[in-house]
Amino acid sequence: MSGAGQAGLDGDTPRGPADFGAASGAPELAPRPLVREARRIVVKVGSSLVTNDGAGLDEAAVGEWARQLALLRSQGKEVLMVSSGAVAEGMLRLGWTVRPSEVPALQAAAAVGQMGLAQIYESAFRRVGLPTAQILLTHDDLSDRKRYLNARSALQTLLRLGVVPIINENDTVVTDEIKVGDNDTLAALVTNLLEADLLVILTDQQGLYTADPRRDAGARLLVAVAAGDPALAAMAGGAGTAIGTGGMATKVAAARRASASGADTLIASGREPDLLPRLAAGEMIGTQFLAGTARLAARKQWLAGQLQLAGSLTLDAGAVRALVHGGRSLLPIGVVAVSGDFGRGDVVACLDPQGREIARGLANYSASQTRRIMRRPSAEIRDLLGFVEEPELVHRSNMVLR
Repeated sequence: MSGAGQAGLDGDTPRGPADFGAASGAPELAPRPLVREARRIVVKVGSSLVTNDGAGLDEAAVGEWARQLALLRSQGKEVLMVSSGAVAEGMLRLGWTVRPSEVPALQAAAAVGQMGLAQIYESAFRRVGLPTAQILLTHDDLSDRKRYLNARSALQTLLRLGVVPIINENDTVVTDEIKVGDNDTLAALVTNLLEADLLVILTDQQGLYTADPRRDAGARLLVAVAAGDPALAAMAGGAGTAIGTGGMATKVAAARRASASGADTLIASGREPDLLPRLAAGEMIGTQFLAGTARLAARKQWLAGQLQLAGSLTLDAGAVRALVHGGRSLLPIGVVAVSGDFGRGDVVACLDPQGREIARGLANYSASQTRRIMRRPSAEIRDLLGFVEEPELVHRSNMVLR
């Protein structure tokens, strides 16, 4: 759909609310150079793109995405990929032409296809000089606080090491998560998990139209809208192909979910030439779903909704000042007393010397471990426990001041 007839739809000619508001029911906003502004980006690629509409893993396409992500990395951006395609590739290798509905068959297809999917990504990124890591997650990994912290720590470490994580849902073992929109939802959850600035969803459509462009010749592409606008759901249809499960409706829902943590979302065609570098240069392509909420404020709001106390930590005056006035994380050395029997990932209250709650957040260590490392510098954690989860007892990103 690229070419002269599509140039205006890709945002080369800016348009305001009057162009779409009445026709679409979703007033447009002023678009921004989202990729250029972002520091940490999650890129999700759908099954139809990865498998060339079911013809088999598309090595040329994967190699092109690897090249484009390497260019973003050279600009100082951190990038992660969420890739569908395991079930679709497994169907091809098993000779199936119709996506099965039975969970065991889906799990078998995922197990077979995941082998090829991991191999093609590893080879493509190695050619552009980037190491990769395969990460298979379930929604439970992101809802259970302990597993949430473990996943977050592992992914942050990979990013620090210059590795590009390739993330997929663990379709071989999950049951109820194998459903429409699983990886669109997963991409939004990963965006929240790592406090990414931007979620980019690459699909086989140019973006969100005012109506289904396959059925309505008058459908027009929306350039920038509010992610939480309820009118957007009515414009999105079902799954676009028999290969992938996530239609535009799941992508709109993912954009809304990502916006809850303050991240913007961009939906664009993965077949658009040189897409990511053009976006990084400021070109307006696809549909932007703007969060409308500051990322930090939204992150704190999300955390506040998760917090049920499992114990408390009493801090010395210096630690209180560091948290309240210095914007710092809580280190073990600032803790003078521990109450409760909490585990890693549980929520604990941070109390001042008078017993007043000043903050609460997710503990990186259990109560018994905290008692062993409290009043000691972080450099001694390994000697005291035999391992190090994090140098902080409660990281600032996982803390809400009261």
